[in-house]
Parts: sequence; structure tokens; C-alpha cells
Amino acid sequence: MAFSSKSSSFLFAGSMLALSGLLSACTSTGTPGKTAVAHKDEFGMSDMFTYSFPSSDKEGCEASRRALLSQGYIISDANSNNVKGRRKFQSDDETHVEIEFNVVCAPNSKGSNSTTIFINAVRDRYSLKKNSTSASLGVGGIGSISLPFGASNDSMVKVASETIADAKLYGRFFDLVERYLDDVKKSDETENGSTSTAASSIPAQQKEQAGQLN
Repeated sequence: MAFSSKSSSFLFAGSMLALSGLLSACTSTGTPGKTAVAHKDEFGMSDMFTYSFPSSDKEGCEASRRALLSQGYIISDANSNNVKGRRKFQSDDETHVEIEFNVVCAPNSKGSNSTTIFINAVRDRYSLKKNSTSASLGVGGIGSISLPFGASNDSMVKVASETIADAKLYGRFFDLVERYLDDVKKSDETENGSTSTAASSIPAQQKEQAGQLN
């Protein structure tokens, strides 16, 4: 009787192990040999997507707009505190990539005369999806015959979209912004100087006209 009880215990333990393994197999997902990775946002102090410039928000965004234009980006939206630009790339016949830059210019504390530029670039990848249709020809007494030619409805389908996390890429962008910022400031100074000159000439003209009337 003792031997029988011991055997039953072993059989019960083996059954439980087998059941546990089956449950593990049912709950696991993904391709065998590959571990699923969960992407988590870790909010911390990072200067990859931000940079501070000694300028107004309007000047910072204008310099950003010029920097994107210099690299072949098409500007879809631009104002005093936001710029969006997109560029298309064709690596091969069946792969298409688009990168969109989103720039936000926010002024820092009052009196600091500085602006922080926040930027992120999103890469969208498209792949060619081929949809071909064959033509059918009706033949009397036989039925219809499918021929190997017909229309082709190929289309590009988005297969991936991700935020680019490349510090060097953003560093080169900020270098360009800093270079164009000098031009923007000079342009603003010239425009302000012209406005001041025009404003100061108005009283002189009024005095001259008053003298002629007298």
C-alpha cells in the first residue's frame, strides 16, 4: 500500500508539471527564439530634443524654417512658434521613406531674451504592395480561360513609423539653426532700422510743409 501511494504521488506531480508547461506554452507569444520587447518612455533630463538660443521665439522658428529649407524639406506649416517640414527618400524601387521634422519654439523666462527649441523627427516607411489581376477570356464550349496579363494596381502601404532618436542628427540641425540665426537677426535689425528712419522722417516732413504754408 505504501508503494502504491508513493507511485500515485509521483504521477500527480508529473501531471502538474506537464500542465504547467502546457499553460506556459499557451500564454507565450511571438516567434520562438525571440523575446518580445516592450518599449517604455523614460522621462528624464535629456538634451537630445531641446536646445536654447539667445533669440526670440519668432527668430528661432524662422532660423529653423531656413535650416529645413536648406536641406530640401518642404514646409507644410510655419509661424512664430511652430514649424513643420517633410522630405521624401526613395532607397529602392519597393521602399519609400518620409521624414517629418516638428519644431516648437518657446520663449524662456521674461527678460532672458532666449528661446528653447523643441524638436522631434518622425520616420515613416512605406513598402510597395503589388495587386495584379488577370484577364478572363470566354471560349464557347469550354468556358472561361484566365490569361496571365491584366491590370496592375500597385500601391505604397505604410509599414512602420517611429521617432528618430539620433543625437547627431539633431545636433547637426541645431548647428544649422545657429548659423541661420545670425542672418535672421541681421535681417530684423535692418528692418527695424528702416522703420525707425521712416518714422523719424515724418515729423521733419511735417515741419517742412508747415514752414512752406507760413
